[in-house]
Amino acid sequence: MNPRLNAFAETLDEAVRSRRAVPRLTDTAPLDVAEAYEVQRAVIERRRARGEALIGVKMGFTSRAKMVQMGVDDVIWGLLTDAMLVESHLDTSALIHPRIEPEIAFLLDRPVRTPADAVAAIGGIAVGYEVLDSRYEGFSFTLADVVADNASASGFGLGPWHAPKDVGNVGMLLEIDGRPVASGSSAAILGDPLRSLNAAARLACAAGIELQPGWVILAGAATAAVPLPSGAHVRVSAAGLGHVEVTTR
Repeated sequence: MNPRLNAFAETLDEAVRSRRAVPRLTDTAPLDVAEAYEVQRAVIERRRARGEALIGVKMGFTSRAKMVQMGVDDVIWGLLTDAMLVESHLDTSALIHPRIEPEIAFLLDRPVRTPADAVAAIGGIAVGYEVLDSRYEGFSFTLADVVADNASASGFGLGPWHAPKDVGNVGMLLEIDGRPVASGSSAAILGDPLRSLNAAARLACAAGIELQPGWVILAGAATAAVPLPSGAHVRVSAAGLGHVEVTTR
């Protein structure tokens, strides 16, 4: 691997493990988006070498507003490992800039070898949440920076799985300590979360990654991300999909 990109990967991996923010990579040396995905994969390979296993994909920039803000015309993606799956409690002291957003999640029950396989591979749908945690100082980044940082992926939680159904316009609500803090519709996810699933398949196939049975695809956020405080109870609900909860400390 290019020594510059390898050094970037080491910087980001150490930032996660030490819980210390680092300057943007692009402030120290050139980095384009293709190289940033190389850095992302190198960071994930370090995690796999420590025993973590790949269990899915997360999508980012799935709202038109976010695309405009970042000056892009396509989504980005990152990889999920089993160490990122949150059960009922989350230690926010292990994070740098914790934020949370409501998600629609897809469970695959067969391999996805081409984008055309994606919809038929859906084995379940659930409400979920993603915990974001940029490793950069001030939560400030360029497109290449955030791609290299695994699209700010940190953790995720899932509600109960349901049989495949239409989730093109599902009302979603994020509450913290019983107070509504964000609400929206799954239609904010590229107009329909299925489009995000198809995009995940397209990008994974282009990168030579075959989406596997049992993997989770986080389709994207229905609302803007909200700062995640410690000592809080968080509940995310979606019409027809139930809810998922997490307590922070």
